Amino acid sequence: MTAVVTDRRARVRAFMQSLQDSITSRLEAVDGEGRFVEDLWEREEGGGGRSRILTEGRVFERAGIGFSEVHGSHLPPSILQQRPEAEGHPFYVTGTSMVLHPRNPYVPTVHLNYRYFEAGPVWWFGGGADLTPYYGFAEDAAYFHATLKAACDAHDPEYYPRFKKWCDEYFYLKHRQEPRGVGGIFFDYVQGDWEKIFAFAQSCGNAFLPAYLPIVERRHNLPYAERERNFQLYRRGRYVEFNLVWDRGTIFGLQTNGRIESILMSMPPLVRWEYNYRPDPGTAEAELYEVFLVPQDWASQAKR
Repeated sequence: MTAVVTDRRARVRAFMQSLQDSITSRLEAVDGEGRFVEDLWEREEGGGGRSRILTEGRVFERAGIGFSEVHGSHLPPSILQQRPEAEGHPFYVTGTSMVLHPRNPYVPTVHLNYRYFEAGPVWWFGGGADLTPYYGFAEDAAYFHATLKAACDAHDPEYYPRFKKWCDEYFYLKHRQEPRGVGGIFFDYVQGDWEKIFAFAQSCGNAFLPAYLPIVERRHNLPYAERERNFQLYRRGRYVEFNLVWDRGTIFGLQTNGRIESILMSMPPLVRWEYNYRPDPGTAEAELYEVFLVPQDWASQAKR
């Protein structure tokens, strides 16, 4: 292993761990009651990680933030289909992933994942962040997108429109024919100048807390009743369906014999399904489908 490769891995590992640390600390402060419990784990084939879970907090019903660093002799089919040139090479991957399921239905669920792959001479960065509201607020969607757009624009003005579109297409439940939420950014297999791409990934990761926490602060004390709670639990079912059927991270973890508790820590603690549910016309529930689950240029709607 060359010194350059070793240095790259160490730098990315340090960033992914620091991202996990900073998010953990801030979320505990925001919640005020919940505390993260950490599990350190090792993977028999090589590598390991640390999973941090907060449950039954004041603001977050469940929050999972994971760091992993794994390596092995063969990449799984899900990766080789996209990068056949990596076949036959040992692989290395490290990253941080997170899903937050708030207690209040007016606070959106949020997802983050940033990762780095190497397979012989091939390397790439991937990741992103996306917002999944249960009750829509245009100012929240616009603010979240505008913050991520600013992080992208600092590196390349073509990044945000490209990765916003990729996010809309990726976080789409094909079997439901509907988006998971209002999106954000998503990218994968991004290569080029290593230093520039790494700097971009860091900017995106560091933009998460400024993009999400103001939304939490605006919404987590809003009053709600059983109606809103039931709709939240119903819509959480969409999250479960996507993660189990379509999510690349879940598929990669299962195909590489990952730690199942860490793979599934993104699941909400409570969820419900209803047969053939249709929201009543003119309700806030209907508005979610009619307005917020329709891809649009949210960033342009942000207050200047």
